[in-house]
Amino acid sequence: MDTKKRLNEILHQLAEIDYVHPEDIPNIDLYMDQVLTFLDQELGTVREATEDKAMTKTMINNYTKNQILPSPEKKKYSRDHMLNLIFIYYLKNFLSMKDIKSILDPINERYFGAKEGLGFFDIYSAMVGYESKVARDVTKDIIRKYNLSKEAFADQDDESRQDLQEFTFICELAFDVFVKKMMIEQYLAERDSKTQTKEESSQENPK
Repeated sequence: MDTKKRLNEILHQLAEIDYVHPEDIPNIDLYMDQVLTFLDQELGTVREATEDKAMTKTMINNYTKNQILPSPEKKKYSRDHMLNLIFIYYLKNFLSMKDIKSILDPINERYFGAKEGLGFFDIYSAMVGYESKVARDVTKDIIRKYNLSKEAFADQDDESRQDLQEFTFICELAFDVFVKKMMIEQYLAERDSKTQTKEESSQENPK
């Protein structure tokens, strides 16, 4: 199968990836087994082929133990817990648990379990809308990178050229992921450093 055909198949698969629709998330408290069943069903289109389950009981317990996920109430998980787990699922593929905690902590502190005003569900709904728009730009960028790779090593023989152009395409995608991951990590590090400095200053100069 040539690279172009493979690319078209991958783009077709990407187009079929769907986020967990906000309206599909139960607004009732669930026990662990129910949570696992829901996540496994709803995250089916984005799971890696090597994954047996979207999440396991051990993973969720570890998120709670490490204070990434708020503790359940009487062993039941709310809709806001479910939303946290969905965000964790996407982020854990390329970020450390420390960085995920840093991302979710400020949101959980202000919006988790909010009874009025903006809530976690509203934030998730907005994110789904934004990501749908981003997905179109991502597809265009992948095609642009593919076209750019086809210009590489044009003076090589057919077999060598195909291998080298495919390698170029993969490296372009990998570098893009690397840069964006590094940007997130640096952004979080600077933000956390400023927060820590502010807290230390507040402790040294109490009102």
